[in-house]
Amino acid sequence: MSTENLTRRDFLSASTIAGASLAVNPGLSAKPKEVAGKTAENYVKLLYGSLKDTQKKVLCFPWDHRDKKNGLLRSHVSNNWRITSHALTSNFYTKEQQILIRKVWEGLVNPDWVERFDKQFKDDMGGFGKKQGIAIFGDPSKEGENYEFVLTGRHGTVRCDGDSEDHVAFGGPIVYGHAASGYYEKPAHPGNVFWHQAVAANDLFKMLDGEQRRQALRAEAPDEAKIAFRGKGASFEGIAVDALSRDQKEHAQKVLLKLIEPYRQKDQDEALAALKKQGGLDSCHLTFYKKDDLGADGIWDNWRLEGPSFVWHYRGAPHVHVWVNVSDSSKVELNSNNRSGPLRQKG
Repeated sequence: MSTENLTRRDFLSASTIAGASLAVNPGLSAKPKEVAGKTAENYVKLLYGSLKDTQKKVLCFPWDHRDKKNGLLRSHVSNNWRITSHALTSNFYTKEQQILIRKVWEGLVNPDWVERFDKQFKDDMGGFGKKQGIAIFGDPSKEGENYEFVLTGRHGTVRCDGDSEDHVAFGGPIVYGHAASGYYEKPAHPGNVFWHQAVAANDLFKMLDGEQRRQALRAEAPDEAKIAFRGKGASFEGIAVDALSRDQKEHAQKVLLKLIEPYRQKDQDEALAALKKQGGLDSCHLTFYKKDDLGADGIWDNWRLEGPSFVWHYRGAPHVHVWVNVSDSSKVELNSNNRSGPLRQKG
């Protein structure tokens, strides 16, 4: 179904199945019947078309908009921020717009992960939309024009760019995370929806021999927000994936698939294609960090998988923050604040 055929009537007939507005129940997982062509991109266009001029003044920006605090705003990323002032559950948005925003977000994640993300939203913000904000850059209504939808909040920044951003996966850098049981989680991170990723990485560490572990383990992680690319020829910490044995490499591939699994198939494919262009996992290094080992149990809470234009930084203490930046070209730069670590709130 084309975007032109995706009308407001189509949207309303599907969204009413959700049974309630997000304004009434911000934890609602809206699950209308799936209809072909109702992609995240199409919902962005419907959302943009529904905005009044007063809303556009707050939410919509030129493609290359910059501000003094965050630089190039559409590429800024942080672990805890609201890109514009109004929470999604506020009466700034109509009920229909609230559901449209939810549908955009659902289109950006793996359907099997919707409930897990909803748990993260409930634990970290009291439910979807309560402490989140959106912005739209460019004009989604104009065919062939660059645009990007950005949704931010605590422990979550996601993007929908309609393939406007050349070379990058996920539309640009993203963040995900979870504080399942308070700011200071226990060593096993009970209830954390992302901790299994670290378990898989630590299972790989257990497969390493003594010399390999010496190469892979370092004292302290770099700042979690430093996810700018270092390019081919850079000196990376940790153990080179290329130096692993066959069974170790196979497990490394399983770790990679667990990392990208929470997101929609389109973005998974783009991330893998970008990594392949830069040499695949064999071009990456895997590093674990001793500092902030919760419970001093030798299960490393902090670790990093990095290549020329691939950064997946997992900070598991005191709770989970994961910073992601993936491209098929190391020449892609973050904005000036991100290169030195973005301005961000504690949390």
